[in-house]
Amino acid sequence: MSLINLQLGDVSHIIQLSIAPVFLLTGVGTKLSVLTSRLARIIDRARAVESLLDEDNPRDRDNLEAELDELYQRSYLINRAITLSTSCGLFVCLVIALLFMGDATGLGLDKWIASLFVCGVLSLIGSFIYFMREIFVATRTLHRQHARDRIRRLSR
Repeated sequence: MSLINLQLGDVSHIIQLSIAPVFLLTGVGTKLSVLTSRLARIIDRARAVESLLDEDNPRDRDNLEAELDELYQRSYLINRAITLSTSCGLFVCLVIALLFMGDATGLGLDKWIASLFVCGVLSLIGSFIYFMREIFVATRTLHRQHARDRIRRLSR
């Protein structure tokens, strides 16, 4: 079947095939929004901590430097998660494009489509792993700050 002879029934069949990857793409887009929001908050906090460290004699210099190190670690992990989520989105878009091309032209792109879909899912899994690691670092930071504040209150 040539691309010119593509019928309406063929197009609707292709659209049905691409529904699941489109839902995955929607989820990836939402996840990217969450990740970029977290990255923006990390950057804002890092700038605030850096400005506190730039003061002549900042109080709690050691704690601020520890927090800044943790913020850098979190930004690294979020950047990795964003990169893998974006890669997943790219793989899913390629899957959708190959679904259309393969069905419209009659080419046997099954293995390519399956491979790209697996790559997309593996990228998504990697992104979730980095996201989970970032959450662990953030939680550890929160516990450390809470313990420091508690000690400070008890010593008064």
